[in-house]
Amino acid sequence: MPELPEVETIKQDMIKKIKGKSIKKVEIKNEKNIRIVSPLEFKKKLEGKTIKDIQRRGKFLMLYLDSSDVLLFHLKLTGRLIFSSSRDVEPEYSRIAFIFEDGSTLFFADIRGFADIYLVSQDEINQIPAIKNMGPEPLSPEFTVEKFKDILKRKRGKIKPLLMDQNVIAGVGNIYSQEALYRAKIHPEREVSRLNDEELESVYRELLKLLEEAIRYRGSSVDAYVDLNGKEGNFVPHLQVYGREGQTCPRCGSIIRKKKIGGRGTYFCENCQK
Repeated sequence: MPELPEVETIKQDMIKKIKGKSIKKVEIKNEKNIRIVSPLEFKKKLEGKTIKDIQRRGKFLMLYLDSSDVLLFHLKLTGRLIFSSSRDVEPEYSRIAFIFEDGSTLFFADIRGFADIYLVSQDEINQIPAIKNMGPEPLSPEFTVEKFKDILKRKRGKIKPLLMDQNVIAGVGNIYSQEALYRAKIHPEREVSRLNDEELESVYRELLKLLEEAIRYRGSSVDAYVDLNGKEGNFVPHLQVYGREGQTCPRCGSIIRKKKIGGRGTYFCENCQK
């Protein structure tokens, strides 16, 4: 599933490619992903509208229109957004096409059909439970180390599932939670209540550095993720532990293990993560 760096990469590309464009036509080939409104209302409310602003909240993309509505995408496992300057090349599993006045097109594709698309008024955004209960943005100026420590000191449980909990911190998922813990030398099964201030500060510092670095490399294509141009991200070679079960730890030379923690496959080095 695309995490913060991947969704941020798509957002930045969208600002360059589609911000300010007017939607001439919406073609719906498969309506499965559309939530709340009917496909007919979805088309009616979008056609003729201009994209005024594009933002990200956690793993959600938010397209603000010149009406009072916002178009939201949560790509989940296999959702993709692909931009084309013409309609000559349509991606596989295309479900919805947003055709702009200049002839360019934004395609929404989804192999498995799990992604969510919402069209709501700006006042209704926080009525979507996943957004209403979402934790703070880790790359926002307000997300200080003191705020991070305060949040986690009020929690109970293992550190890795807590980092992935969208109600605790927005946008961090399976890849970057375990990579951050590896860099911070913290075992993913450590109880958060037993981490001292120095260890929490290390997790905070490594997490933020990691997210910023992954954005610079345009994300990690470990599954279905591609950017707005249909290209894979470049960060996979920089992952130090994720997907490397049985390989040697780049830091100490021990063998990297994999274990289910909080229901998700987790890679770690038992020797240097304590």
